[in-house]
Amino acid sequence: MPSGQQLSEQNLTTFTVWLASKTDAEFRAMVSRGVLSRKEIAKECGFAQSALNQNPRIKAALKAKEDELRESGILPALADEGSAGAAGLPMRKPDTSRAAVSAEHVRRLESDLAAARAELSEVKRKLERYELLDEALATTGRLLR
Repeated sequence: MPSGQQLSEQNLTTFTVWLASKTDAEFRAMVSRGVLSRKEIAKECGFAQSALNQNPRIKAALKAKEDELRESGILPALADEGSAGAAGLPMRKPDTSRAAVSAEHVRRLESDLAAARAELSEVKRKLERYELLDEALATTGRLLR
């Protein structure tokens, strides 16, 4: 079984060969959330996804390739986090339509529950009446069989 350093070297070699074998169109197909899909890279290279983050040379090579792809227009440009906060962009508002739909759903369920409770009390009242009638018939011996 190879040591950690040997495995690291093998993974780096595999990764560099994989990078060289891909075309721009293949990279374009692998874009996910503005970066190359780490899951797909790991699957195609045949090593764990953690190797992309834990091996510093693979991580640097991947960052360099993504920067190159950004310059060529295959990957979208990174948003500058400092400028987004400084510009005072509005924070995402809670979805009011979802809240309205949810409130309407709760109202409808409460209405259904109230109707079911009323029906249940009516059925219990009728059952009590018929139980008394059944008991009276049973004691007088007039119960049908």
